[in-house]
Amino acid sequence: MSSFPWLTTIGVIPLVGAAVVVLLPKGTAKLARPIALGFSILALIVGIIAATQFKTGGNNPQFQLAEVHEWIPQIGVSYALGVDGIALSLILMSLVLVPVSLLAAWHDVPDPGRRQQGYYALMLTLETTIVAVFAATDVFLFYIFFEAMLIPVFFLIGSFGGPRGRYAALKFLLYSLAGSLLMLVAVIALYQQGPGGSHGFLVDQLTGLHMSQTTERWLFVGFFLAFAIKAPMWPVHTWLPDAASEARPATAVLLVGVLDKVGTFGMIRFCLQLFPNASKWATPVVIVLAVISILYAAMVAIGQKDMMRVIAYGSVSHFGFIVLGIFAFTATSQTGADLYMINHGFTTAALFLFAGFLIARGRSRKYPDYGGWQRVTPVLSGFFLLACLSGLALPGLNSFVSEFLVVAGTFQRHKVAAGFAVFAVILSALYMLLLFQRLYTGPKPEEKQHVRDLGVREKVVAGVLAVFIIGLGFYPKPALDMLKPAVTQTLQHVGVHEPAPTHGAVVEGSSK
Repeated sequence: MSSFPWLTTIGVIPLVGAAVVVLLPKGTAKLARPIALGFSILALIVGIIAATQFKTGGNNPQFQLAEVHEWIPQIGVSYALGVDGIALSLILMSLVLVPVSLLAAWHDVPDPGRRQQGYYALMLTLETTIVAVFAATDVFLFYIFFEAMLIPVFFLIGSFGGPRGRYAALKFLLYSLAGSLLMLVAVIALYQQGPGGSHGFLVDQLTGLHMSQTTERWLFVGFFLAFAIKAPMWPVHTWLPDAASEARPATAVLLVGVLDKVGTFGMIRFCLQLFPNASKWATPVVIVLAVISILYAAMVAIGQKDMMRVIAYGSVSHFGFIVLGIFAFTATSQTGADLYMINHGFTTAALFLFAGFLIARGRSRKYPDYGGWQRVTPVLSGFFLLACLSGLALPGLNSFVSEFLVVAGTFQRHKVAAGFAVFAVILSALYMLLLFQRLYTGPKPEEKQHVRDLGVREKVVAGVLAVFIIGLGFYPKPALDMLKPAVTQTLQHVGVHEPAPTHGAVVEGSSK
């Protein structure tokens, strides 16, 4: 157990920042932006220091930097935090993307005042819930923060989004609440199966419980549906394109690039670890749903005329890849799925923010209003091309490694599903390249010749994201080393073994 509450400190810093921003006197409201950015950078610095305390060897406990305190002993709820390699990687990704998003959103609410203060306070509050939900090792505590995330997102979309922002926010809330209620029932039923006591909701105490086959399957369904909605997977994905397209680009980054990872993270942490037999029982159905998500969303993305909806549907397809890797149950596919969650965060952030920079100049999200902008904003077009190439998993960029691992690992157990996934790689190349072609290629629009290219602040945002896209593409080893022990522990919990290699049998057969 950690002697210093690193995870609590990381979560409290942005919450304190939100309080400071809200309480700023009227005459100093213009300080909301730099104060919010400063607190988010401070949280990142503390997160990096905490990460240096994390040990990646194979003989360490599952959860490090742990904190466990009694909270509501009458019902066994603990304030318990801890991280494995997956959770820590996602927290670090989030800590990077929040200041990047805040810097990109510098002019989203231009008039200083209570509205601007509220916007940045909600962003920082959302950061606190993000850290807490990835770090929670008490199931009930996880559920509380799982629900708490809905509040800032609802107001960020409904109050600060586009003309249909209220509709999108309500749709997001209703879908999420439906899944959360199912999960709450499952959480209560799980507690009844557990050992009870003052720490009866701890993940490590609930792991390995003996329960009837029927009970385990129903509990799995309750958790899985909640996470499938959050992920999102087909057919419960329809809230995402509306929410992402109506939200501010910075909000869309945190929604799609970070929050939706809670769904796939929850599948690993709770579905696989707490209900291993039910997870294997449900695998054929989940694999089919993942493949449908991959193909359907990719084909729908090709037909969109709104650039934000193209990115949103592309993300649904990518989440299908992540779920496929999780439930293929090989070390290669699960490592790829975990790395995919991180890489998708940076790629999606780049796509949404660079699209936001273009929309701020062109005043439209529609393809027909663009064309030839490569000649107007060459620097922005270069960064946008890099993001699109990452989105289609070009070798040498971050997404390629994770996508290759998912497909290669899936092929070991589910060759047909892997084949469909390979076909979807072609579709992703199609909608990403069409996105760039329709926006940036063609003759120069003369009426836009005086539009300025990226400024210093925007170049900083683009540069940071480019470093991660290129860096994780050429040297993913640090992330893979952090993820490997957690993948091994997950597969041990599920009780599956690596498929036997088949190349030996092929060689032997060919020699006869």
